[in-house]
Amino acid sequence: MSLHATAIIEEGASLGAGCVIHAHAIIKRGTVLGDGVIVHPFAVVGGDPNFLKFDPATVSGVRIGAHTVIREHVTINRSIYAGKDTVVGSRCYLMANAHVGHDCTVGDEVVLATNIMLGGHVDVGSFTFFGGGAGAHQFSRIGEGVMIAGLARITQDLAPFLLVAERNEVSGLNLVGLKRRGASREAIAEVKECYAAVFAGGDPRKLAASRTAKTAEARRFLEFFAGGKRGFARPDPLASPDMAGAE
Repeated sequence: MSLHATAIIEEGASLGAGCVIHAHAIIKRGTVLGDGVIVHPFAVVGGDPNFLKFDPATVSGVRIGAHTVIREHVTINRSIYAGKDTVVGSRCYLMANAHVGHDCTVGDEVVLATNIMLGGHVDVGSFTFFGGGAGAHQFSRIGEGVMIAGLARITQDLAPFLLVAERNEVSGLNLVGLKRRGASREAIAEVKECYAAVFAGGDPRKLAASRTAKTAEARRFLEFFAGGKRGFARPDPLASPDMAGAE
């Protein structure tokens, strides 16, 4: 473990083996860092949430998975609920000035580029990438393997494996990401079929519920539509009909 002399680690924080805490980083009480987490200068992990009615006496925290990298000036706020945690998974990379709001759940191997803004209660699936300056509205859900363009504004739920830009603008499937993760041709073909069926028109919840899937990737795509309260981002019906093949 490597701790710089000017880092602040409050009583009640827990650091795993091999953590590196750089100069002027702040690790607040209630924070749990997994093995090999790296925190760069001026990051604040476990700070009070941006919630006007929050009682600072609330005992809550932040959990960071193993081998996640937290770059300069990142802020990760603790939960507003007693006994609860804001969670960031393993092997994530949070670039400078990224903000993870209270009660977010971020999966494994997620990349948050510079100046990302996650409002409270945002759920981000594993292997998702946020381009610089993008923001997600509180309580929105982002499925696994989503690729979000820089400066995008996310106010609706994003199903797994989508390509998204601007304001909830869906432009196809992240096929490159699926291939890099080793998805089979059968799985990719079935996800394409499900994408076309669910976004063909009508209620995505009902369309997703009416289908069955053979592959795990397609099942996860369809199951996503069973939850959420914000509505689903979908492709423009006037755009190219073959957007599911976009790479």
